Amino acid sequence: MNGISQSDERDGFGPAAPTPGEVRSACRSGSFSGHTSGLAERHVQGNVVILPQALAADFLLFCQRNPKPCPLLAVGEPGDPALPTLGAGIDLRHDLPRYRVWRHGVLVDEPTDVAALWQDDFVGFVLGCSFSFEQALMDDGIPLRHVQRGLNVAMFRTSLPTAPAGPFTGPMVVTMRPLSAAHAIRAVQITSRYPSVHGAPVHLGDPALIGISDLSRPDYGDAVEVLPGEIPVFWACGVTPQAALVQAALPLVITHAPGAMLVTDLFNHQLAAF
Repeated sequence: MNGISQSDERDGFGPAAPTPGEVRSACRSGSFSGHTSGLAERHVQGNVVILPQALAADFLLFCQRNPKPCPLLAVGEPGDPALPTLGAGIDLRHDLPRYRVWRHGVLVDEPTDVAALWQDDFVGFVLGCSFSFEQALMDDGIPLRHVQRGLNVAMFRTSLPTAPAGPFTGPMVVTMRPLSAAHAIRAVQITSRYPSVHGAPVHLGDPALIGISDLSRPDYGDAVEVLPGEIPVFWACGVTPQAALVQAALPLVITHAPGAMLVTDLFNHQLAAF
Protein backbone atom coordinates (compact mmCIF):
# COMPACT_ATOMS: atom_id res chain seq x y z
CA MET A 1 0.00 0.00 0.00
CA ASN A 2 1.07 3.63 0.18
CA GLY A 3 1.94 3.84 3.86
CA ILE A 4 -1.30 5.65 4.77
CA SER A 5 -3.86 3.70 6.74
CA GLN A 6 -7.42 3.51 5.49
CA SER A 7 -8.64 5.24 8.65
CA ASP A 8 -6.19 8.10 8.12
CA GLU A 9 -7.30 8.47 4.50
CA ARG A 10 -10.95 8.56 5.45
CA ASP A 11 -10.28 11.09 8.22
CA GLY A 12 -8.82 13.34 5.55
CA PHE A 13 -12.34 14.23 4.40
CA GLY A 14 -13.14 15.88 7.74
CA PRO A 15 -16.23 15.46 9.92
CA ALA A 16 -18.79 16.21 7.19
CA ALA A 17 -19.71 13.46 4.71
CA PRO A 18 -17.90 14.17 1.42
CA THR A 19 -19.88 14.73 -1.75
CA PRO A 20 -19.34 12.41 -4.73
CA GLY A 21 -17.40 15.16 -6.47
CA GLU A 22 -15.15 15.60 -3.44
CA VAL A 23 -14.42 11.86 -3.33
CA ARG A 24 -13.59 11.79 -7.03
CA SER A 25 -11.47 14.92 -6.71
CA ALA A 26 -9.50 13.35 -3.86
CA CYS A 27 -8.95 10.24 -5.98
CA ARG A 28 -7.85 12.34 -8.93
CA SER A 29 -5.37 14.31 -6.85
CA GLY A 30 -3.97 11.14 -5.27
CA SER A 31 -4.89 12.21 -1.74
CA PHE A 32 -7.31 9.30 -1.25
CA SER A 33 -6.72 5.66 -2.16
CA GLY A 34 -8.77 3.75 0.42
CA HIS A 35 -12.08 1.89 0.27
CA THR A 36 -15.27 3.84 -0.36
CA SER A 37 -17.70 2.00 1.94
CA GLY A 38 -19.66 4.60 3.89
CA LEU A 39 -18.42 7.57 1.84
CA ALA A 40 -20.77 9.98 0.03
CA GLU A 41 -23.70 8.32 1.72
CA ARG A 42 -26.94 7.99 -0.26
CA HIS A 43 -25.02 8.07 -3.54
CA VAL A 44 -24.59 5.17 -5.94
CA GLN A 45 -21.19 3.50 -6.11
CA GLY A 46 -20.08 1.28 -8.97
CA ASN A 47 -17.71 -1.56 -9.81
CA VAL A 48 -15.59 -0.83 -12.88
CA VAL A 49 -14.30 -2.99 -15.74
CA ILE A 50 -12.30 -1.49 -18.62
CA LEU A 51 -11.43 -3.65 -21.62
CA PRO A 52 -10.83 -3.44 -25.38
CA GLN A 53 -13.79 -2.86 -27.71
CA ALA A 54 -13.23 -6.24 -29.40
CA LEU A 55 -14.29 -7.94 -26.13
CA ALA A 56 -17.02 -5.51 -25.13
CA ALA A 57 -19.91 -7.39 -26.77
CA ASP A 58 -18.98 -10.65 -25.05
CA PHE A 59 -18.61 -8.92 -21.69
CA LEU A 60 -21.94 -7.16 -22.15
CA LEU A 61 -23.53 -10.57 -22.81
CA PHE A 62 -21.83 -11.98 -19.69
CA CYS A 63 -23.40 -9.19 -17.64
CA GLN A 64 -26.81 -9.77 -19.19
CA ARG A 65 -26.63 -13.49 -18.42
CA ASN A 66 -25.51 -12.85 -14.83
CA PRO A 67 -27.56 -9.87 -13.63
CA LYS A 68 -27.22 -10.62 -9.90
CA PRO A 69 -23.41 -10.23 -9.70
CA CYS A 70 -23.11 -8.01 -12.79
CA PRO A 71 -25.95 -5.45 -12.84
CA LEU A 72 -25.11 -2.89 -15.50
CA LEU A 73 -25.36 0.80 -14.61
CA ALA A 74 -23.53 2.31 -17.58
CA VAL A 75 -21.38 1.47 -20.61
CA GLY A 76 -19.02 4.03 -22.10
CA GLU A 77 -18.21 4.84 -25.70
CA PRO A 78 -14.99 3.33 -27.14
CA GLY A 79 -12.00 5.42 -26.12
CA ASP A 80 -14.07 7.80 -24.00
CA PRO A 81 -13.42 7.76 -20.22
CA ALA A 82 -16.48 9.92 -19.49
CA LEU A 83 -19.79 8.55 -18.20
CA PRO A 84 -22.19 11.51 -18.29
CA THR A 85 -25.21 9.48 -17.17
CA LEU A 86 -23.46 8.79 -13.85
CA GLY A 87 -21.98 12.19 -13.08
CA ALA A 88 -20.66 15.44 -14.46
CA GLY A 89 -16.98 15.30 -15.27
CA ILE A 90 -16.43 11.61 -14.41
CA ASP A 91 -13.18 10.33 -15.89
CA LEU A 92 -12.52 6.62 -15.54
CA ARG A 93 -8.77 7.18 -15.91
CA HIS A 94 -8.46 9.06 -12.63
CA ASP A 95 -11.59 8.91 -10.47
CA LEU A 96 -11.25 5.62 -8.60
CA PRO A 97 -9.22 5.37 -5.38
CA ARG A 98 -7.33 2.34 -6.65
CA TYR A 99 -7.34 0.17 -9.77
CA ARG A 100 -6.20 -3.32 -10.65
CA VAL A 101 -4.26 -4.03 -13.84
CA TRP A 102 -4.47 -7.56 -15.23
CA ARG A 103 -2.24 -8.98 -17.97
CA HIS A 104 -2.98 -12.47 -19.26
CA GLY A 105 -5.01 -13.21 -16.12
CA VAL A 106 -2.27 -12.10 -13.72
CA LEU A 107 -2.62 -9.11 -11.41
CA VAL A 108 0.44 -6.98 -12.17
CA ASP A 109 -0.27 -3.63 -10.53
CA GLU A 110 -2.67 -1.67 -8.29
CA PRO A 111 -2.18 1.95 -9.38
CA THR A 112 -4.18 4.99 -8.31
CA ASP A 113 -4.39 6.32 -11.88
CA VAL A 114 -4.55 4.54 -15.27
CA ALA A 115 -4.16 7.44 -17.70
CA ALA A 116 -0.84 6.05 -18.91
CA LEU A 117 -2.50 2.74 -19.78
CA TRP A 118 -5.60 4.14 -21.49
CA GLN A 119 -6.19 2.99 -25.07
CA ASP A 120 -8.30 4.47 -27.86
CA ASP A 121 -10.40 1.29 -28.04
CA PHE A 122 -11.09 0.93 -24.30
CA VAL A 123 -14.72 0.58 -23.22
CA GLY A 124 -15.68 1.23 -19.60
CA PHE A 125 -18.40 -0.71 -17.81
CA VAL A 126 -19.87 0.29 -14.46
CA LEU A 127 -21.77 -2.33 -12.47
CA GLY A 128 -23.99 -1.86 -9.44
CA CYS A 129 -22.41 -2.22 -6.00
CA SER A 130 -23.89 -3.47 -2.74
CA PHE A 131 -22.58 -0.36 -0.98
CA SER A 132 -25.59 1.37 -2.55
CA PHE A 133 -28.18 -0.62 -0.63
CA GLU A 134 -26.31 -0.40 2.66
CA GLN A 135 -27.74 3.04 3.38
CA ALA A 136 -31.26 1.67 2.99
CA LEU A 137 -30.43 -1.08 5.48
CA MET A 138 -28.97 1.36 7.99
CA ASP A 139 -31.90 3.75 7.56
CA ASP A 140 -34.13 0.86 8.65
CA GLY A 141 -32.07 0.34 11.80
CA ILE A 142 -30.05 -2.64 10.56
CA PRO A 143 -26.46 -2.33 11.87
CA LEU A 144 -23.60 -3.12 9.52
CA ARG A 145 -20.49 -3.98 11.49
CA HIS A 146 -17.95 -3.32 8.74
CA VAL A 147 -19.33 0.21 8.26
CA GLN A 148 -19.35 0.85 12.02
CA ARG A 149 -15.71 -0.20 12.21
CA GLY A 150 -14.54 1.57 9.05
CA LEU A 151 -13.69 -1.72 7.33
CA ASN A 152 -14.12 -2.94 3.77
CA VAL A 153 -16.88 -5.51 3.34
CA ALA A 154 -15.80 -9.18 3.37
CA MET A 155 -15.85 -10.83 -0.08
CA PHE A 156 -15.57 -14.53 -0.95
CA ARG A 157 -15.23 -16.67 -4.07
CA THR A 158 -17.92 -19.36 -4.07
CA SER A 159 -18.75 -22.63 -5.77
CA LEU A 160 -21.74 -20.97 -7.47
CA PRO A 161 -21.11 -20.90 -11.24
CA THR A 162 -21.83 -18.02 -13.59
CA ALA A 163 -23.36 -18.39 -17.06
CA PRO A 164 -20.51 -18.14 -19.59
CA ALA A 165 -20.31 -15.75 -22.54
CA GLY A 166 -17.43 -15.83 -25.00
CA PRO A 167 -14.20 -16.13 -22.99
CA PHE A 168 -15.88 -15.05 -19.76
CA THR A 169 -16.80 -17.61 -17.11
CA GLY A 170 -15.97 -18.34 -13.49
CA PRO A 171 -17.36 -18.52 -9.96
CA MET A 172 -19.67 -16.00 -8.36
CA VAL A 173 -18.09 -13.75 -5.74
CA VAL A 174 -20.27 -12.70 -2.79
CA THR A 175 -20.20 -10.14 -0.01
CA MET A 176 -21.04 -11.21 3.54
CA ARG A 177 -22.74 -9.26 6.32
CA PRO A 178 -23.52 -10.87 9.69
CA LEU A 179 -27.09 -10.13 10.82
CA SER A 180 -29.57 -11.32 13.40
CA ALA A 181 -32.34 -13.52 12.02
CA ALA A 182 -34.89 -10.71 12.28
CA HIS A 183 -32.57 -8.25 10.53
CA ALA A 184 -31.75 -10.83 7.84
CA ILE A 185 -35.44 -11.22 7.00
CA ARG A 186 -35.87 -7.47 6.80
CA ALA A 187 -32.69 -7.16 4.72
CA VAL A 188 -34.13 -9.56 2.13
CA GLN A 189 -37.21 -7.37 1.87
CA ILE A 190 -35.27 -4.14 1.57
CA THR A 191 -32.59 -5.23 -0.89
CA SER A 192 -35.18 -6.88 -3.15
CA ARG A 193 -36.12 -3.31 -4.09
CA TYR A 194 -32.64 -2.75 -5.59
CA PRO A 195 -32.10 -5.27 -8.43
CA SER A 196 -29.65 -2.91 -10.16
CA VAL A 197 -27.30 -3.14 -7.17
CA HIS A 198 -27.42 -6.94 -6.69
CA GLY A 199 -30.91 -7.19 -5.17
CA ALA A 200 -31.80 -9.80 -2.57
CA PRO A 201 -29.20 -12.14 -1.03
CA VAL A 202 -28.17 -15.28 -2.89
CA HIS A 203 -27.60 -17.29 0.32
CA LEU A 204 -28.16 -17.18 4.06
CA GLY A 205 -26.57 -19.41 6.67
CA ASP A 206 -24.04 -22.22 6.24
CA PRO A 207 -21.18 -20.87 4.08
CA ALA A 208 -19.98 -24.38 3.24
CA LEU A 209 -23.08 -24.86 1.08
CA ILE A 210 -21.70 -22.29 -1.37
CA GLY A 211 -18.09 -23.40 -1.13
CA ILE A 212 -16.77 -21.05 1.55
CA SER A 213 -14.63 -22.89 4.10
CA ASP A 214 -13.55 -20.11 6.46
CA LEU A 215 -15.34 -16.81 7.06
CA SER A 216 -12.31 -15.45 8.90
CA ARG A 217 -10.29 -15.51 5.67
CA PRO A 218 -12.09 -13.52 2.96
CA ASP A 219 -10.66 -13.57 -0.55
CA TYR A 220 -11.04 -9.79 -0.73
CA GLY A 221 -11.83 -7.08 1.82
CA ASP A 222 -11.68 -7.36 5.60
CA ALA A 223 -12.81 -10.17 7.89
CA VAL A 224 -15.87 -9.42 10.03
CA GLU A 225 -16.80 -11.85 12.77
CA VAL A 226 -20.20 -13.54 13.03
CA LEU A 227 -21.30 -13.22 16.65
CA PRO A 228 -23.54 -15.63 18.60
CA GLY A 229 -27.14 -15.13 17.55
CA GLU A 230 -26.17 -13.93 14.06
CA ILE A 231 -26.17 -15.62 10.68
CA PRO A 232 -23.99 -14.77 7.67
CA VAL A 233 -25.96 -13.23 4.80
CA PHE A 234 -24.44 -13.31 1.32
CA TRP A 235 -25.13 -11.01 -1.63
CA ALA A 236 -23.80 -11.35 -5.18
CA CYS A 237 -20.78 -9.09 -5.66
CA GLY A 238 -19.45 -6.98 -8.51
CA VAL A 239 -15.97 -8.43 -8.01
CA THR A 240 -17.35 -11.51 -9.85
CA PRO A 241 -16.15 -10.19 -13.24
CA GLN A 242 -12.59 -10.12 -11.92
CA ALA A 243 -12.75 -13.90 -11.41
CA ALA A 244 -14.06 -14.27 -14.97
CA LEU A 245 -11.38 -11.97 -16.35
CA VAL A 246 -8.65 -13.99 -14.63
CA GLN A 247 -9.90 -17.18 -16.27
CA ALA A 248 -10.16 -15.45 -19.66
CA ALA A 249 -6.46 -14.48 -19.40
CA LEU A 250 -6.87 -11.41 -21.63
CA PRO A 251 -3.80 -9.39 -22.65
CA LEU A 252 -4.89 -6.26 -20.75
CA VAL A 253 -7.89 -5.48 -18.55
CA ILE A 254 -8.35 -2.82 -15.86
CA THR A 255 -10.78 -3.11 -12.94
CA HIS A 256 -11.43 -1.36 -9.65
CA ALA A 257 -9.60 -2.71 -6.63
CA PRO A 258 -12.08 -4.51 -4.34
CA GLY A 259 -13.93 -1.94 -2.24
CA ALA A 260 -12.42 1.02 -4.14
CA MET A 261 -15.46 2.07 -6.14
CA LEU A 262 -16.44 4.79 -8.55
CA VAL A 263 -18.65 7.18 -6.56
CA THR A 264 -21.36 8.60 -8.83
CA ASP A 265 -23.72 11.55 -8.64
CA LEU A 266 -26.81 9.30 -8.69
CA PHE A 267 -28.79 8.82 -5.49
CA ASN A 268 -29.42 5.31 -4.22
CA HIS A 269 -33.18 5.89 -4.08
CA GLN A 270 -33.16 6.49 -7.84
CA LEU A 271 -32.32 2.79 -8.30
CA ALA A 272 -35.20 1.47 -6.21
CA ALA A 273 -37.54 -0.66 -8.31
CA PHE A 274 -40.55 0.00 -6.08
